[in-house]
Amino acid sequence: MKLFRPFITAALSITCFASAWAAAPAGYYSSLNGKKEGDLKTAAYEIIHNFTKVSSYTALPTYFQKTDVYPESRRWWDMYSDIPLYAPSFSGLNREHSFPKSWWKLNGSVEYTSAYVDLFHLYPSEVKANTAKSNYPLGMVDRNSTVSFDNGMSAVGYPMNGQGGGAAKVFEPDDEYKGDFARTYFYMVTCYQNLTWAYKYMVNQNLYPTLNQWSIDLLMKWHRDDPVSQKEIDRNEAVYQIQTNRNPFIDLPELAEYLWGTKVGEAFSPGEVVVPPTGDPQLLAPVKGMDLDFGQVALGGSYTTKLFVNGKFLQGTVDVQLYTQDAAMFTSAVKAIPASQVCSDQGYWLNITYKPTEIGEHESRILLSGDFGSVGVALRGECLPVPVLTACTATAPSDIEYDRYTANWTAPANEVIDYYIVTRTRYTGSQVVTEELPAEGTSLEITGFDESDREAYSVQSVRLEKRSPMSNVIFIDHAGIGGAVVEEPLIVQSFSGFIRFICSQPQTGCRIYDVAGRLVRTIDSVEQNFDLDMPYGVFFIVTDQHKTPVKVSVK
Repeated sequence: MKLFRPFITAALSITCFASAWAAAPAGYYSSLNGKKEGDLKTAAYEIIHNFTKVSSYTALPTYFQKTDVYPESRRWWDMYSDIPLYAPSFSGLNREHSFPKSWWKLNGSVEYTSAYVDLFHLYPSEVKANTAKSNYPLGMVDRNSTVSFDNGMSAVGYPMNGQGGGAAKVFEPDDEYKGDFARTYFYMVTCYQNLTWAYKYMVNQNLYPTLNQWSIDLLMKWHRDDPVSQKEIDRNEAVYQIQTNRNPFIDLPELAEYLWGTKVGEAFSPGEVVVPPTGDPQLLAPVKGMDLDFGQVALGGSYTTKLFVNGKFLQGTVDVQLYTQDAAMFTSAVKAIPASQVCSDQGYWLNITYKPTEIGEHESRILLSGDFGSVGVALRGECLPVPVLTACTATAPSDIEYDRYTANWTAPANEVIDYYIVTRTRYTGSQVVTEELPAEGTSLEITGFDESDREAYSVQSVRLEKRSPMSNVIFIDHAGIGGAVVEEPLIVQSFSGFIRFICSQPQTGCRIYDVAGRLVRTIDSVEQNFDLDMPYGVFFIVTDQHKTPVKVSVK
């Protein structure tokens, strides 16, 4: 049985279902009534997929202090470990995507979309547990075989028969949180049912049921055995105050039964009849008490976020006004929004920009007013001096397996760093694909190694969205390390009819050869984002600073 601990708001004295349902605005879920199966899941998607994103990946620990802290002790509420760590320090923790970010794609390439900063599946996690979890699916670990990680709350190892979806290992959370993870996954496959799945351990490429059968069996068991707790109810409310959307599987636990359980095929009918509002003007988003934290911005920079505005039965316009304190540091894209746009199914996305002109902390408010009354949203940001960053040093990879390896690097001492960007280059036949991967610490497990012939990685540190110079490059092939390259890094991207050079420093003596070894082009100097028209074909490129040939295919 799950422990019911005090969390964020005072404990409620009524049942989980009743308290959760009562917290949702009147009519929030009314469009679900009478629908079933795929239509029901899509109706839930339409309710929850539009929301206000948090300010940045960097700012997540600030939001976690509102969603994942025991208020009586300021201890981080970590579902992966029982090591006592305390806010506001985030040392020893990672921003953990419980639904692995490597699993989804959009339009054929890895895109983080809003899922990358969606608090409904992001949790603080102790570093070692997060690293061990990797991108493995949920599952029950076979305790009769080798268990590769077990800290008393999280375990990683070989899956029980019938589980894993082909993955080598699975991640098993503590019994106290199995239902939490199940409802998180229900939310993700509903809110992001339109994405393309890069890994199909637990999902199929369809709008419904999306989850495959073994994961349905597992998650529904966890959902039933570990019902909604006060922790989840309170966290749902806290995230709603930030993002203005909700997890329907916390508010309406029985919804999962209609989609994947014992009531599949039945029209959805909640425990009490929900009657939509009958004409009173309502502003559904943003909600009272909400605030937008723009995080930290370097002097001379800016950050723009989108505030989701949605309502019902509004007339005229929703007026927008910035006022109090440091209003001059913030701007709104418009001063009035037509009620018809606010009340549309898509709602209205209001751009708000923080562009500070002096160093320090800044606060203001934005007021939305109309026939519904008024709702104020607090705005906060901090301006810091422009950081000066030096290059990291990429080091040899470790834990090399056929399908994954761990990229490693060292960072300059005494520099404040928000996170790192690992530039991964994959060589497969004549194809060269480059992608950027964010990382918390000075290592990153990279999967999908079995899908390329050879790979390379380099690293940059990031502070206040400013990047350091690129590190050296490490090459790795399936026989092991291909070489720790001390030359200046050079990446060449291929597009239709042209190529683009990516280099941290200008490079001289650029020579381009065809596959027969003939010199077809020389360029005195190339710089970052230098574009060059090229005919169709496969070419090899070297410079004075990068003597290892870079292969590129132009189509």
